[in-house]
Amino acid sequence: MTLECGCPETFPDWDDQDIDLGGEAVLSFPLPTFLHMPIGFDLYMNRVKHIINQLELEERWPGFFLTRTGWFRGQVISPINKPDSPSHHITRMPNPYPVRARLHHGNISTIKSTLREMQAGLLDSGKMPKELYMAHLTCPHCADERGGDKILLLRHWKQSQRLKQKIDARN
Repeated sequence: MTLECGCPETFPDWDDQDIDLGGEAVLSFPLPTFLHMPIGFDLYMNRVKHIINQLELEERWPGFFLTRTGWFRGQVISPINKPDSPSHHITRMPNPYPVRARLHHGNISTIKSTLREMQAGLLDSGKMPKELYMAHLTCPHCADERGGDKILLLRHWKQSQRLKQKIDARN
C-alpha cells in the first residue's frame, strides 16, 4: 500500500547490508536523462504506475521504485511478485546481482558523503562499485511526518581479485 502522496508505506530494511537481487522479477522501463538528470521524471513514473495497473501486476513493495541514471539514458525498476506477465517490460535481474544498500537521511543535495562512505567501504573490501540505484522513500509532502528526507541507495558491485590482492599486499 502507498501513502496518499505516492511514497512507499513499507520498503525493504536493507540498510548497511549486501543483498543479492539475482533472479528477482522486475518491471523495467527506460528513462531519458541528460547528464544524469532525468527528463520528465513525473511523466515516466506515471507511465510505470499505469503499466503496473494495466498489467495487474503485484508490486513487492507498492510505491517502491529504483531509479538508475546515465549520461543520456536511465531506467526505472519496480520489484514485482508475479513474473508471469508476457509484457516486454518484465525481466529478471542478472544472476548473481549483489548490491550494497545504504539508507541516506537527507535530500539529494546531501547525498555525496553517504555515497562516498559506501563506495570506500566497497573498495576497502575488494569489491568494485558498478551501477548506482536510488529509491526516494519520502517526498516533500510526507518527509516531516516520517522523520525527514530518506533515500535508499543501492550500489551494484563485483568482486575484484586484483583489488583484493592490492589490499592484502598493503596489510
